[in-house]
Amino acid sequence: MKVGFIGVGNMGGPMCRNIIRNTNHEVVVFDLSPDAVKACTELGASAGTSVADVASRCDVVITSLPIPKVVEEVTLGPNGIAASAKPGTTFIDLSTNSPATARRVHEGMQAKGIQMLEAPVSGGTVRAADGTIVIMVGGDAKVFEQQLPLLKSFSGDVVHVGEIGMGSTAKLINNMLAFCNAAAAAEALMIGKRSGIDLRKLDAVIRNASGMSAGYANLATKVLAGNFAPTFALDLAHKDMRLALEMADELGVPGLIAPQVMSLMRMARGMGLGGDDSASVMRVYEAALQEQVRAEAKA
Repeated sequence: MKVGFIGVGNMGGPMCRNIIRNTNHEVVVFDLSPDAVKACTELGASAGTSVADVASRCDVVITSLPIPKVVEEVTLGPNGIAASAKPGTTFIDLSTNSPATARRVHEGMQAKGIQMLEAPVSGGTVRAADGTIVIMVGGDAKVFEQQLPLLKSFSGDVVHVGEIGMGSTAKLINNMLAFCNAAAAAEALMIGKRSGIDLRKLDAVIRNASGMSAGYANLATKVLAGNFAPTFALDLAHKDMRLALEMADELGVPGLIAPQVMSLMRMARGMGLGGDDSASVMRVYEAALQEQVRAEAKA
């Protein structure tokens, strides 16, 4: 089978390279970054010249793209996947979208005889690299079963959550919860800092007690080391939170926690931290109180 992969950057790149390593499929890649393409071709992929070129040559086309607007341009644009792929092609989108965008793209693909799965992922760049990323899939159950071996070649858990739109729904709910947990972790660690408790010992307690969560672990690891290099950029977290809040508004669910976290993200972005890791929400507290939350180096 010939597999096309469009968008082989921080997230797409590691997943694409796992497909190359773990299958015998012929893989064709395209990205605006020559370095990102090279990282895949060095493992055996071939380079496509454009979105249209990849889509026209492949049996399955996968995308991993940063924002819904780009997804729509790549899929439904004049030289996009819907206009270029052969009828019978399967399109799999790993991007984080709104459910409405996923359904709109699906309609465009259906009109061209192209099958689609929306398959957003969770786990960040580390789990994308080690092949343990979680995939939540929306789409036809038969198409899901056909593509399950391919999805498993670069992931850990793969869950079929329902029709098109439900994958995006699951992803946005999951991310909203993680961001809320991380914001609570930032507040908790600042309280710990100001109390005078040994932050390494506090961290050891939390990681083995009821306060533990993935949101806490990711933020604490970054903050206590003072390392805000992006594994999941604040700008992307802000985008996901905005999509989650839009969905909550559409469904009439009152926001008592998530909107406050969104405001915290806005403040951090206003400080120029959008390109840094999403754990940079802690730096809003640090700036306000003129105190850094860092673990003391071990003697």
